[in-house]
Amino acid sequence: MNFWQRTLINVLVFLATAGFFPDYFHVSSVWVAFIAAVVLGLLNMFVKPLLVVLSLPITVMTLGVFYLFINGFMLEMTSFLVGSSFEFSSFGSALLVAIILSVVNLIITNYATQNRI
Repeated sequence: MNFWQRTLINVLVFLATAGFFPDYFHVSSVWVAFIAAVVLGLLNMFVKPLLVVLSLPITVMTLGVFYLFINGFMLEMTSFLVGSSFEFSSFGSALLVAIILSVVNLIITNYATQNRI
């Protein structure tokens, strides 16, 4: 799956999650969700590999659970860069959105590889 397809999926997940959990996660518009998805994609491309390598010992010790905290931190960085129109009420809500985003991307990616989209 290419960058723009994944970005579109992230936009839809951001909007749906903000609709389901309005007390925990706020997205002011579709365009803000699109900007946040692009920022998240760029952070995942450039910053996340460095964080994964630096946190490899603790990720191995926790059997990969710490990877979710890295995803939550990436969402918090996205929130910081995008501004107040894309924000989380706490780090726990960022973890919740990270888990939802990971599960949806896993399902979509698995479906795309099986069906060669």
